[in-house]
Amino acid sequence: MKGKIGLEEHYALEDTLEDSRPFVPPNLWPEARARLLDFQERRIAEMDRWGMELMLLSLNAPAIQAIPDRKKAMDISVRSNDLMAGEIAKNPKRFQGLAALAMQDPDHACKELERCVKQLGFRGILVNGFSQIDQEENCVYLDDPRYRPFWALVSQLDVPFYLHPRNPLVSQATCYKGAEWLLGPKWGFGNETAVHALRLMGSGIFDTHPNLKIIIGHMGEGIPFSLWRIDNHNAWMNLPNPYPAKHKLSYYFQNNFWITVSGNFCTPSLVNSIMEIGTDRILFSTDWPFENVDHAAKWFDDLELNENDKLKIGRTNAQKLFKL
Repeated sequence: MKGKIGLEEHYALEDTLEDSRPFVPPNLWPEARARLLDFQERRIAEMDRWGMELMLLSLNAPAIQAIPDRKKAMDISVRSNDLMAGEIAKNPKRFQGLAALAMQDPDHACKELERCVKQLGFRGILVNGFSQIDQEENCVYLDDPRYRPFWALVSQLDVPFYLHPRNPLVSQATCYKGAEWLLGPKWGFGNETAVHALRLMGSGIFDTHPNLKIIIGHMGEGIPFSLWRIDNHNAWMNLPNPYPAKHKLSYYFQNNFWITVSGNFCTPSLVNSIMEIGTDRILFSTDWPFENVDHAAKWFDDLELNENDKLKIGRTNAQKLFKL
């Protein structure tokens, strides 16, 4: 299929490049480094070869969210967004942008978001999970009350928010001790992001701002498979919801969340996701440069899926969601 649009497609600054090194074998780091720093050459060649018309670009992880120093986090946020805006200006038909924000300072995050949307023309936001604020061990999730004005602004601007993975802090991840190989994309990323997403669903922000649009990757970070149990466990006890939100969590997942297929090119997982949320809320993505464009594209193009649904997932859902 030609004309595919991807929206979990990363780059790095020199300042954030080392954040990606732990997830790449040493012998492959030169290749990964080159991919992360490239915009206009290898990236576009891969897009052309495999039928991608557009990438929505975003900074690598955890990057800004892992910088406790507020001033430094804010500085890198602005420089990252300026760099991305410059690259998009060179080729706006192939690239659009998702703002990187220093959530360590909610006021600055709001100001930078307004600048990115109103002046730079960015289409949305991507934040790498919780933020470490002032101290390495101080991690703050996005359901924290300090972010309520931020969510009000996201609602007002009507732009999508991509909740991207990061690993839990080592001090808070004792279940991985002795099995650190489970961290990262194998399991830790998805588990951490799913919990964060569920926290948002239960927080009540979607009752206050019902037009909020949240995206999570990797076929929904396991949530579609577990959605029934999340809502219906121990149903005979008939207990009230133990969280502030008014509805069951599946209500918010089915009304305020979209998922991408990034880095999870698995047909049974896609079928499960379609059965839970339908084809209007699923979007193509590759997770370049950590996954290959061809691995995503060949899998997607070969799917035995009706052409209308394939067009929606591959292209038109993203056009509608991001107002492209």
